[in-house]
Amino acid sequence: MAEQQGILLPCSLPLLLFSFVFLFRLRGCSIKLPPSPTRILVIGNFHQLGTLPHRSLRALSQKYGPLMLLHLGSVPLFVVSSLEMSIEITKTQDTNFATRPSTTAAKKLLYGCNDLGFAPYGNVKRVQSFRFIREEEVALLIKKISHACQLHNSIYLSELLTFLSDNLISRAAFSSKFEEEDENSRRIGPLTREVMSLLGMFSVQDFFP
Repeated sequence: MAEQQGILLPCSLPLLLFSFVFLFRLRGCSIKLPPSPTRILVIGNFHQLGTLPHRSLRALSQKYGPLMLLHLGSVPLFVVSSLEMSIEITKTQDTNFATRPSTTAAKKLLYGCNDLGFAPYGNVKRVQSFRFIREEEVALLIKKISHACQLHNSIYLSELLTFLSDNLISRAAFSSKFEEEDENSRRIGPLTREVMSLLGMFSVQDFFP
C-alpha cells in the first residue's frame, strides 16, 4: 500500500460545505491519481494559487471535481472539496492520513517531530494515558462557557482554547496546571500562539528541497 502523510488545512469555499487540503507523499506501486491541472516544471501549480488561494482552489475544484491533485514544488497536494469525500478521508480512511508531515518548522520547534502532536500515527497507549486529563479540562471549559452564558457574559473562545491547550500540555508534561492569573500562564499563552503561527508559516525548504 502506498505510504501517505497528511496535513489538514481549512479552506473557505462559499459554495461547498467543506474543503480539506491534504499534503501526502506517494511511494511504491503506481496508483490511479485524481485529475490534475497542468503544472510547470519545478514550481508545479504554485502559479495557479494566486493571491487568494481559497478562491483559486474553489475555481479549480469546479473544473476538476471534488478530488484534485496539485503539486506545490516537489510536494503533491491532494485537494478534497466535497462533504462526501471529506467524510471518506477523515473517517473511513483516517489512518492513511493520520500522520502529519515533518515540516521544517516542526522539526526546529518540536524536537525533530518527536512530540505527541507530530509523532507518527500509532502511539495509542501514550495518547490514551492522558485521556483523563483531556476529559477533565474539556469538562471545565464547557462549565466555564455554560456559566458565562447563564450570566449573559461575553466570552473569548480563542483565549479559552489557548488556556485549555496550555493546561493540557502542562499537566501532561509537568503534572500540574497553570492558573489563569499565574505569571507563567500569562507568559505561555503568547508563546503558544507564536509557536502556532510559526508552524503555519511558509518554508521554501518544505517544497523545494
